[in-house]
Amino acid sequence: MSQIFLDVSRLVTRLYDGLLPTGVDRVGLAYIHRYGSKARAILSEHGFSAVLTEKDSQQTFDWLTSSTRHRNSIRKLVVRACLNHSKSTSPQKGIMLHTSHNGMEFPRYYRSMAKRNIRCVFMVHDLIPLTHAEYCRPGVDNTHRKRVHTAFKHADGLIANSQATLDSLTVEAHHAGLPLPPSVVARLASGVSPLPQASRPLDTRYFVMLGTIEPRKNHWFILHVWRRLVEQLGNAAPKLVIIGRRGWECENAIDMLERCASLQGVVIEEADCPDDRLHAYLHHAQALLFPSFVEGYGMPIAEALGMRVPVIASDLSVFREIAGEIPDYLDPLDGPGWLDRIQAFAQPDSTPRADQLVRIERFREPTWAEHFEQVDQFLDALQ
Repeated sequence: MSQIFLDVSRLVTRLYDGLLPTGVDRVGLAYIHRYGSKARAILSEHGFSAVLTEKDSQQTFDWLTSSTRHRNSIRKLVVRACLNHSKSTSPQKGIMLHTSHNGMEFPRYYRSMAKRNIRCVFMVHDLIPLTHAEYCRPGVDNTHRKRVHTAFKHADGLIANSQATLDSLTVEAHHAGLPLPPSVVARLASGVSPLPQASRPLDTRYFVMLGTIEPRKNHWFILHVWRRLVEQLGNAAPKLVIIGRRGWECENAIDMLERCASLQGVVIEEADCPDDRLHAYLHHAQALLFPSFVEGYGMPIAEALGMRVPVIASDLSVFREIAGEIPDYLDPLDGPGWLDRIQAFAQPDSTPRADQLVRIERFREPTWAEHFEQVDQFLDALQ
């Protein structure tokens, strides 16, 4: 295989800021575990890029896969990378793997890679800013369109995390009148490493939502469902654990979390939840709730079902691509349906929950080995 280069700019920035990894970050970390021992790291900003030395690359990969922030070391690394870049004249050769969307929109990024004889392969996680701009921050649709169209023009290959994402890419390329670069579907495995069974974090029945609090995740809707549960069941209402940081344009959900009196003590917010605690919450949950309006993949579904935890989810095609007929599916706006299903799953001897536990035994969890088998075959075909 050719020399691999990994753009780790987003991961380094988030490490410096002390932020826990999101789903996108977990994919980047999986690529470091797969290729890092023989790869070189790339840092980039606004299309300007620098290839780290072998020593600095390995040090960076070690930092990113450890639990320490290394803020001062990261500052020195960035300065050293810039100095080495200004001194370097020798071309490199190989394939650059970029697993976040950051920087895809700058043509000079592709030109700088081409000068080094490095081919560019990007992972595309979703086209949600184009297909559902109403769920994103203003202006993100234009930025993402530029990212995707620039990749159509200049990328040597694209990796889609699902067939649904590749279908969206195909449609967008057709609408834009641009060629779709060579592409492959490589589904994602769980982003959480297997851990020993942990003790129960709560002494009562509860459900889990996992993901950044943002409009398309539908937290506001579920919080209204929970208020109705409290009205109907009082102290017998199950708890809801929301795992994820507060995102953008989610003021309505935050108002419910902070100001709805009936939800106080019933809804538990875990903004910075380490993996061991996340694992414990998921393992003992009545179900994972995933009421999103749209997703590019849905890693939490794979994580939950892989741990044999039931899932109640929106009826999205990408969820059926991942999990088939195993979860209980509902329309994301069916309030009475979600209320009834949650109440049913909360019962000590829940028949619907028991039925899904039987179906879960058929679930075949995507693995990183399968993912990288697809990616490696794709990269070999590009050479």
